[in-house]
Amino acid sequence: MTVKIGINGFGRIGRLAFRRIFELQARGGQAGDIEVAAINDLTTPATLAYLLKYDSTHGTFRHDDGTPVDVKATEDSIVVDGKEYKVYAEKDANNIPWVKNDGVEYVLECTGFYTSAEKSQAHLNAGAKKVLISAPAKDDVTPTVVFGVNHKILKASDKIVSAGSCTTNSMAAMVKLLDEKFGIKAGFMTTIHAYTGTQMLLDGPRGTKTGRNLRAAGINTIAHSTGAAKAIGKV
Repeated sequence: MTVKIGINGFGRIGRLAFRRIFELQARGGQAGDIEVAAINDLTTPATLAYLLKYDSTHGTFRHDDGTPVDVKATEDSIVVDGKEYKVYAEKDANNIPWVKNDGVEYVLECTGFYTSAEKSQAHLNAGAKKVLISAPAKDDVTPTVVFGVNHKILKASDKIVSAGSCTTNSMAAMVKLLDEKFGIKAGFMTTIHAYTGTQMLLDGPRGTKTGRNLRAAGINTIAHSTGAAKAIGKV
């Protein structure tokens, strides 16, 4: 039975999730029993299609044999290798009609906004069965799960789950091993992270930011906050 997924937020994580699901479908097997049914993003389908096809880090969207994946856009959808994916532009997740129209069951929450059980409840209100948040949860209710580390805590009754962050996933396996072998009483972490859309491309003022936060990201070391340490504690 194929599980139909809706991706809310087609930014960096949303697009890479789409690419990965597309790859798994093409390869078949148990992991191929999932498919993206629809997308919700406030950007135009033409822009989303372009950004899906061309990625500055991972390169042009290609099949395993190296041939390019055909990506096009219509007025209200993107078309990938001939398959159409409806694109909604609904700001309020309570009102996304993809359960009724497209059969969406699970939601990949990739906007960075619905990062708590209270906020992600909007997807359940709209009819979705479960929600996976692609960021650290900003509450103490939502379980944070890193596969291979603490995935056994998952219960069938869980409706909203956080996958943590990239840093959380990078650290969790190492921390788990150290804790099991030697025990950890307290910890302190620093991380060197690629710059993101929140940093400046060129030196210049930006809102209430001060100091190094105003410097060009590509040629400076810029201090930034992270929720990874708290998330690791949850895992």
